[in-house]
Amino acid sequence: MGEKMEWKRAHDAFKSRWDRTDDVMCRHSMSFFLHKTIRSDFFASYLFLLERLPLVKLFTLTSEVINGEMQFYARAKRFYEEVPATEEGMMGDFLELNSIDVEASSMFLRKFVGGPGKAETKYALDCGCGIGRVTRHVLLPIFSSVDVVDMMDNFLYEALSYIGRDVKKVKDYFCCALQDFTPPIKKYDVIWIQWVTGHLTDKDLMGFLIKCKCSLKDDGVIIIKDNVGRHGCVLDQTDSSVIREIEILKHITAKSDLEIICAEKQLDIPEQFVPVWMMALK
Repeated sequence: MGEKMEWKRAHDAFKSRWDRTDDVMCRHSMSFFLHKTIRSDFFASYLFLLERLPLVKLFTLTSEVINGEMQFYARAKRFYEEVPATEEGMMGDFLELNSIDVEASSMFLRKFVGGPGKAETKYALDCGCGIGRVTRHVLLPIFSSVDVVDMMDNFLYEALSYIGRDVKKVKDYFCCALQDFTPPIKKYDVIWIQWVTGHLTDKDLMGFLIKCKCSLKDDGVIIIKDNVGRHGCVLDQTDSSVIREIEILKHITAKSDLEIICAEKQLDIPEQFVPVWMMALK
C-alpha cells in the first residue's frame, strides 16, 4: 500500500510539473503543439519506468504527428511504397532464404494444430501478409480458409494472382495498418504475425496482441516469427522498424496477458543475418 501511494504521489507531482510548464512557457508559443506531443511521449516513458518493466518504446524528440500517427509509421509506409510486390521484395532481396523459411514455419505450425487440445484447421489470419507468401506456402496447405491484412493495397492486389489456384480460400482482404486493425472476435484458429512486430511501437504491439487474443477461438494460438536482437532494442532507419531482444518480447507478451508456450530459433540462417525466432502464444 505504501509503495502504491508513493507511486501516486510521484505520478501527480510529475504531471503537475508538466502542466505548469505548459502554462508558463508554452501557452503563447508557436511550438506549443510540438511540446504537447513531446510531453505525451515523455510522460508515457515515465510511466513505463515506474512500472519497472524493461520495455523499449520509441521517443524521438523530433517526431511529428501526421494524421494521428508518429513519424515512425509514416517512414515505414514510404519505405514500402518503393518495395516491389514480388517474392524478392517480400524477402528483402534474399530469395534464397524463402524455402528455408517456409519449411521451418510449416514444421513449427503443425505442432499446434489438428489434434486434441490443439487449434483446429478451419480459419487463419495472416498479419502483414504482403503479397501472400506465407498464406500461399504455409497457411493454405493446412487451413480451409485464410484472411489477410496488410497496409499496402498494391501488395493485396498482387496477392490475387500470386496465391494461385487456392486464392478462392482467401476470404477477406483487410487493407489496414496493424496498429489500427481490430480482427473479428473469436474467429481464428491461428493468427500468424511474421516480420511485422518491429513496425509497431511497444504500446501498439501490446494493444494488437490483446486484440488478437480476443480474436482467437478456443484452443487457438498466435504465432510470431520475427528478427530478434542479440541485445536491447535497435532502430533500423531504413525501413523504420525496431529489432527487440527476446526478453523485451517476453515482457510485452506477458503484459498482453499471453503466455509463450513454445519458442524456437530458426535454423540454417547464415550467421551474418539477425537471428529469427518463432514463438507460439496463448
